Amino acid sequence: MPDTTCHMSISLDGFVAGPDQSREHPLGRRGHDVHRWHLGDERATEADEIAAGWLMRPRGAYVMGRNMFGPIRGEWDEDWRGWWGPEPPYHAPVFVLTRHDRESIEMEGGTTFHFVTDGFDAAYARARETAGDAGVDIAGGASTVRQALVAGVVDELTLDIAPVLLGSGERIFDGVDDLGLEPVEVLHSPLATHIRYRRAD
Repeated sequence: MPDTTCHMSISLDGFVAGPDQSREHPLGRRGHDVHRWHLGDERATEADEIAAGWLMRPRGAYVMGRNMFGPIRGEWDEDWRGWWGPEPPYHAPVFVLTRHDRESIEMEGGTTFHFVTDGFDAAYARARETAGDAGVDIAGGASTVRQALVAGVVDELTLDIAPVLLGSGERIFDGVDDLGLEPVEVLHSPLATHIRYRRAD
């Protein structure tokens, strides 16, 4: 069965986004600091390059939450087409969790955003069916990753642990009782410790 993966940058105190997410601060205040390892910081090393390769490996489909797709709450602003410009980095179908219906959006480069109103399980099932042998990635944000971990569908979880304290924001492990994962690879740099976990047999 093809793997379901998830790759998240996280602060030392367990936050994947800072507080007060907005159009001006999509990762929350100081949330950008946990992503410096792959955003062109001059201190990045070969370890960060390897981890970036893990992050950007192609997948057959993605599941993400509405907060990751954009800052819009309530009914859709139909002009909003995501944070990534005309060609998002996914190049595959992306299933976005939402409570509000919206027509699918075709973007350049093979990304199509589909909006799913009947919950994580339905979005994940559609992603699995669409992805075939190419596998699914749980792209974020925090709530969607929590749901995937609680459902026990994540086969491989990579955490990029940045030496940063955010103090508050969005956590991914609240309510997750047992990961069922074990570390299989660790890489270090001044900007992050990259730990790749796999489902324990």
